[in-house]
Amino acid sequence: MSILCVIPVRGGSKGVPRKNLRVVAGKPLVVWTIEQALAARADLDVLVSTDDPEIAGVAKDAGADVPFLRPSTLARDETPTEPVVRHAIGVRVEQGRRPEAVMLLQATSPVRFAGTLDRAVEQFHASGVDSLVGVVPQTPFLWMMGTDPIAAYEPSRRPRRQDLSAEDYAYRETGSLYLTKTSLYSECGSRLGGRIGLFVMDEREGVDVDTELDLLIAEQHLDWFRSELDGGERAS
Repeated sequence: MSILCVIPVRGGSKGVPRKNLRVVAGKPLVVWTIEQALAARADLDVLVSTDDPEIAGVAKDAGADVPFLRPSTLARDETPTEPVVRHAIGVRVEQGRRPEAVMLLQATSPVRFAGTLDRAVEQFHASGVDSLVGVVPQTPFLWMMGTDPIAAYEPSRRPRRQDLSAEDYAYRETGSLYLTKTSLYSECGSRLGGRIGLFVMDEREGVDVDTELDLLIAEQHLDWFRSELDGGERAS
């Protein structure tokens, strides 16, 4: 199966200015995601969609294909992600390279362990789903705010955490990874549709960078990940 891996990286960001170029654990933030995609055993066609020439240069140096600068109409604060992905698909179709599926990776979720992307591809193939969404497990001890707050569990029969089963957990969408049949983008206009599967990631992979604090947390996780990888390479 041919898979187009789209990494959308806009130049403008309000919470953390130029965050996609911020150096985190020794590399620009966007480079972590590019290198993870290029390192996958699956043959991913890694494309960075950006409106920013500086980001485009960094992405090319990291090994990604940057075949265009994204039109300004697709780089506004309010621009959804789906039109950006459809634009990238359209470019590949014009080149005679229509993919069968699209992996969407957000550069603002830079923590992905070795093997995570391949595991997602394997699950996508084996399960036969139309779309796959990366999630991390959350305990069911969640509440909805309102005049009368509503719990996602029965407070009078609150279970012990160690007694919870996989079915008892809630699963939070990370925003890190989506894998979708290309046809869904034209038929539904969405990254999620048809038969949807949950791809469970390690909770440490659930970091989403929106603030300076998030950058610090991501750096801690990536430093740990790099030290584990370096240790493994020395031991092998």
